[in-house]
Amino acid sequence: MVDLEKAILALSENNVEFVIVGGVAIRLHSSGYITVDLDFCYSRDRSNIARLVRSLATFDPKPRDWPRGLPFVFDERTILNGTNFTFETTIGDIDLLGEVKGIGDYSDVFKNSVEFEVYGTKIRAFTVDALIISKTAADRPKDRLVLPELYALREALDPNED
Repeated sequence: MVDLEKAILALSENNVEFVIVGGVAIRLHSSGYITVDLDFCYSRDRSNIARLVRSLATFDPKPRDWPRGLPFVFDERTILNGTNFTFETTIGDIDLLGEVKGIGDYSDVFKNSVEFEVYGTKIRAFTVDALIISKTAADRPKDRLVLPELYALREALDPNED
């Protein structure tokens, strides 16, 4: 289980431009969905990548299932040379997404997000509609399982419903 407070505060304190897009976003919309990792989309702007690396470096990120003893360097160059990453860290699993299937890059993701206040800081997370779009596009069994709850949440949160 990821230590959300440490991760979110590290990102926020370093002014990283990010939007939470996975299971944590589902939970922020009052769902009972259980998740063990933090998935977020990040701006691919060079200065943002520098802040991102600075904020997560203390948690010793390594690619998930990386062979023990094999060297790995978590730095700006590594992030610039890839787009989406799945990391194990000392505070739990964290997935960095430069693009989200069904939505697009950070600017598209940002347009499909809303603000929340957590741990005394303001963050952004996918809207319920964006979660539905991205989970439908991902089309994994775990994504298909959460879709009925997301549709119900959308219906419950729609102010135009009677």
